[in-house]
Amino acid sequence: MAGAALCRAPGTTGSDAVGAFLLDTGGTHQRQIAAQLRAKLGTGATITDLTQTRGTVGTSLTSVDLAGLTRIELAFAVLLAAGAGGLVLALGLAERRRTFAIVTVLGARTRQLRGMVLTEALLLAVVGLAGGALIGWALSQMLVKVLTGVFDPPPAALAVPGGYLTLTALAALIAVLAAALNGIRRARRPAVEELRDL
Repeated sequence: MAGAALCRAPGTTGSDAVGAFLLDTGGTHQRQIAAQLRAKLGTGATITDLTQTRGTVGTSLTSVDLAGLTRIELAFAVLLAAGAGGLVLALGLAERRRTFAIVTVLGARTRQLRGMVLTEALLLAVVGLAGGALIGWALSQMLVKVLTGVFDPPPAALAVPGGYLTLTALAALIAVLAAALNGIRRARRPAVEELRDL
């Protein structure tokens, strides 16, 4: 219904039975009609309008405690960031085992191979964290705009969980560093053995 007022009043037949009536206002003037009904029926009747009910439902949504669910989601995000960062770098380095072996045969030193791997790890971490921060900020702005129409009162500004973001960045950096160190260890293998295995 586009707009309605719900009226609950004691029965007019002398009994204590309660009658509930739904009035269709055609989607306009819900508050004014509800106020007129309140004035005519007095304090014995309970009158609510659709706007008031929508506000009550919105307020009850904001009172739900989602702390436990939020902690699970944040833990999953930390694990996902660490796993994705480490996996991307590890797979990239595994694909270039042949390249590292050929470069070693051509005269590259261990220090130069280490520099290549660590540079790639640093680039992956910086670009990944910056891209994730940008996408997260954009999604947060969109959610604030969407939730403004749902919650009463609406969110005034973004709440930035600094500790969680730091933990996520550290987990991703540790995973990338672990993958880089593993890649460096594998690059030290003699080039002849590496080429024979490939």
